[in-house]
Order: sequence, then structure tokens, then C-alpha cells
Amino acid sequence: MEHHTVDRTIHLNDGTRMPLLGLGTWKAIAAVGQPTIEAAIAAGYRHIDTAHCYRNEVELGRAVHAKIKQGIICRKDMFIVSKLWCTYHAASDVQLCLSQSLRDLQLAYLDLYLIHFPVALKRVEDELFPMKDGQLLTTDIDYVDVWKKMEALKASGQVKSIGVSNFNITQLERLLSVAKVPPAVNQVELHPYLVQSDLIRFCQDRNIALTAYSPFGSPRRPQELHCGDTDPENLLEDPVVQSIAKKYKRSPAQVLLRYHVQQGISVIPRSIKPNHILENTKIFDFSLHEEDFRALQGLDRGWKSFTLDSLKSHPYYPF
Repeated sequence: MEHHTVDRTIHLNDGTRMPLLGLGTWKAIAAVGQPTIEAAIAAGYRHIDTAHCYRNEVELGRAVHAKIKQGIICRKDMFIVSKLWCTYHAASDVQLCLSQSLRDLQLAYLDLYLIHFPVALKRVEDELFPMKDGQLLTTDIDYVDVWKKMEALKASGQVKSIGVSNFNITQLERLLSVAKVPPAVNQVELHPYLVQSDLIRFCQDRNIALTAYSPFGSPRRPQELHCGDTDPENLLEDPVVQSIAKKYKRSPAQVLLRYHVQQGISVIPRSIKPNHILENTKIFDFSLHEEDFRALQGLDRGWKSFTLDSLKSHPYYPF
């Protein structure tokens, strides 16, 4: 682990490089505006993760442009990720969703574009979660067909790399069997309470990079969006995590982030406090010993903070 820099990168299967550490922005920006992103860029973050459904791409775009204007970064220094939302899976809608993101971000291209979730939802104007009689309105559009449109976006140069999010092994196998361009990344929930060793092995064997979201287990994830249960334990306060943090004179958050980057998994912690944003960058100058790494893996309880339970009956539901 000789690299001690915040923008330590991994090679994607299409030849591009992705910084291991990124800033997650779900539920983060609307509340605090672009200063959060500007602080992150100033602290050294070059990988920023957003999505159409986060409704924060305008603020994010302003922040990136402010830093470009100040001469802190060039566009090519940044790795900007967004995601195709579930209501835009129809063939004619995929480009619409990307175009909106590019407009909001004021960018000519994205570094990585992901299918956010394998299940398609009906398009009802701009509703993110179209409902009728208390039920989410789904459609049976096949994610394999959506992937063909993603390949076209890559060919057009509007996105440099394409990938998926929240896909399971069976879905990845099916996608790989027909894809002309294999997914470069699968972004999924990963942390010591949800180790997912089989998925990690599958992706690494097939040269699909992983990005871990909710690396701290999302202790305060709001109970909206039909998410899973709030974890009865708070991962950051887990005694095992705490004792390992003490041993290395690090924060629990730094230990949990190091756990991912040490596996070659990129990680996108969400933070809105400048001191946490800075603290989270300091994970490249230490390594977890094998026994501590194993102890973290030993916390696995298969617990997911994000499940979208209301889609469980859909044939493409991934969990």
C-alpha cells in the first residue's frame, strides 16, 4: 500500500481510471448547497457521485465550475458519475435522462453513467416514484435492452464509461452474455454488516470494478423511498470497529473506508461536515492487518439499509 494520495485510482476494464475515494451526495447537497462540494474538491476529492433522482445536479455543477474558474481543477481532473433513473428505461427516454443531467451539471460528458436500478418504473411526467393506489407503477422493460442504449451513449462520447448499480450476480451474468461493452462498474451497498463476498469475487473475476455506497451502514437513512429497516446497531459505534480504530489511532469512519480501498473497491462516503470530508481523505497512509480485516468481515449479518421493498414482486428485483 505504497500510495499515500487521496486520488489513488483503479483501472476500469475500458482503460479509464477511477479514483478509489469519491464523495457520495445522496440526500447531501440540497440541504447545504454547493459549499459542500467545493470543500470536498478543495480537500482533494476528484470523484463525485450523483444521480438524476438525487435532484442535486445543478448545485453540483455550479460547485465544479466554481473550482474550475478558480483554477483549482480542470474538467479532466474530475471523475463525475451520474445514473439513469428507473422512470427513463424506455428506449426513447434514456437519452432524455442523460441530457438533463448534462444540462444540470453544465458538462459536455460524464466520466461514468450507471443504470441506477434494474427495475423499470412507469414514466409519469417528472415523478421519481409514480404511484397509484399506494403501489409503485412498474413496467417490464428489460435491463438488457436498456444496456444497448447505454452502449450507444458511450459510442456517442457523451459518457466515457458505463456501468450498473444494485445488480446481482445473476443479472450481471445475463448482461455479460449479451453485452458488446461489458459494464465497467457495479455500484452496490457494501460494509462489514453486508460483506457480499460472492458478489465481490464475481465482479473482480470478471474485471468489473465495485463502488461501495453506504460504507458506514447508513445509520440515519431516512425511512422514505420504501427503504429497508434502520439497523438496530450503528456500524460506526460497533465495538469491533471502535477497537480497531483505537488500535490504529484512526476514526471508525477511516477504518471502514480503508476496509474497502484495501480490497481495490472504490468507496463514496457521504458527508456534509468539512472536518469529516477532510478526515475521510486520510485513508491511504495506513493498512489494516489481516486479522483486523478478517474481524471486520466477521461482522457480516447480511443487513441491507437500502431494499426498495415495494418492488420485491418484480421479476428484476435484485435483492
